[in-house]
Amino acid sequence: MSIRIVGIGGTVNPGSTTEQALRLAAAQAAGEGAEISVFGGDYLGKLPHYRGEGHEPGSGAELVEAVKQAHGLIVAAPGYHGTISGLVKNALDYLEDLAKDERPYLDGRAVGLIATAYGDQATMSTLLTLRSIVHALRGWPTPMGATIRTYQGLFSPDGECLEDRARLQIEMVGRQTFRGARALASLDTGA
Repeated sequence: MSIRIVGIGGTVNPGSTTEQALRLAAAQAAGEGAEISVFGGDYLGKLPHYRGEGHEPGSGAELVEAVKQAHGLIVAAPGYHGTISGLVKNALDYLEDLAKDERPYLDGRAVGLIATAYGDQATMSTLLTLRSIVHALRGWPTPMGATIRTYQGLFSPDGECLEDRARLQIEMVGRQTFRGARALASLDTGA
């Protein structure tokens, strides 16, 4: 069975630390054997506010369908004023379209979490908010949640994380998401 993992996250800034961390975790999960789809800042920035002005039937359909088919997710959010960004929150609001699905919301899915910010306090409050959202959506947060303090030069121009502490956390999130998704998928299939 192929394990599908969806990455959601980023900012309105191309090449943001948040999106680079998301892509690194996704690459780790891909290295473990997962099929990966990433919805980064460019995609998220074009989503209309969920059920707001400009929202139409089918808005965000690619994201919702990918999550519906996924065994796991990796969510990366920047810390803005002690919580997650509106961009990432809006994307997660689209999962309301899965409310009446056979597996509602994130039920039966492992969810790896990455919080990025300029300070430790902001990363922790952002991570705790992400965990609360995942619990509310019936998902299974991985034991490791990465808290990444951002600064200019954390990632090289080609996306390599240059700090061991951050890289090891991000890679662990990717591994645990894959392994949790595989374990939960095997329970569903009885394998």
